[in-house]
Amino acid sequence: MLSLTTDYMIGLGCPEPYLRRIAAHGFTHVHWCHQWNTDFLYAEPEIDAIQGWMRDYHLGLTDVHASDGQEKNWLSPVEYERLAGIELVVNRMYFARRLGSDVIIMHMPTAPADTLEVGQFWGRVRRTLDTLEPESRRYGVRIAIENGGPGHLDSIAPVFEMYPAGYIGLCYDCGHGNLAGDGLDWLDKLGNRLLAMHLHDNDGLSDQHKLPFTGTVDWERLTHLIAKSTYSKWISLELSARNTGISDEDQLLDLAYKAAVRLQEMVDAFRAV
Repeated sequence: MLSLTTDYMIGLGCPEPYLRRIAAHGFTHVHWCHQWNTDFLYAEPEIDAIQGWMRDYHLGLTDVHASDGQEKNWLSPVEYERLAGIELVVNRMYFARRLGSDVIIMHMPTAPADTLEVGQFWGRVRRTLDTLEPESRRYGVRIAIENGGPGHLDSIAPVFEMYPAGYIGLCYDCGHGNLAGDGLDWLDKLGNRLLAMHLHDNDGLSDQHKLPFTGTVDWERLTHLIAKSTYSKWISLELSARNTGISDEDQLLDLAYKAAVRLQEMVDAFRAV
C-alpha cells in the first residue's frame, strides 16, 4: 500500500482526474490535500461524489490535510473566526470518517515569544482543543499536528504533554524537518506520537516538495526512525509537480511510485531487523 497527495498538480477544483491518474500509476491510497488552505466546507453531495470516485478507482484514504482556513481559523485571536474554524475542523473530521480514515492533519502556528501573547495563545489552544476532543471521539478521528520550520516544534511541544496520544499526535513533514535542521531529532523524541507523514525532498533552503532522493533529506535515518516509531500505515508522499522540473505528468507519477516503493522497502527492512 502506497499513498500520494491529491494536490500534486493543483489543490482546487474537481479532484476526479487526479484520483484516476494516481490509481492508474499503482498507488492504493491518497493523502487528501485538496482545499487544505481554504475555508471550503465539504457538503454531502461533494462527499458522496468523492466517495464514489474513490470506490471506482479502488483507492483508500490515508489521512486528510484539514483546512488551515483563511477566515475560519481554529486558532485565530478573533473569536468568531476561531469558532468558525472549529466548525471547519469538524467538517474535515466528518469528511475523513465518511471516507474511511482516522486522522486529520493540522497546522499550528509557532507560539509567540512575548509573555502576554504566549499566555493568550495557549489559552486559545486549550479552548479549541478541549472543544474538539469530544468531536474527535465521536468520529474516531485523531488530530496530527504538523511540524514546521526552524524552532517550530520547540515552541509547540507542550501540546503533546497537554493531550493524550489517543487524541493528539504528530504529522512529520520531512521537508519542513530538513529546513529546521533538527527535525529528525524531534521525530526520534516523538516517534510514539507519529500518526501521519508528509514525505518529499528539498535542498535544505526552501520548501520544495520534490521527489524523494533528489534533495538533502537523510532518508536512511528517516526510514529507520519511521520503522521504530508507532506509525502503523504506509508511505505517503506529498509532492508538488511544479518544483520537480518534470513536465510530463505520467513520468512524474511513475517516478513517484518508484520512490514510494523504495522508501517502503527501506522501512520494511529496518522493521525486520
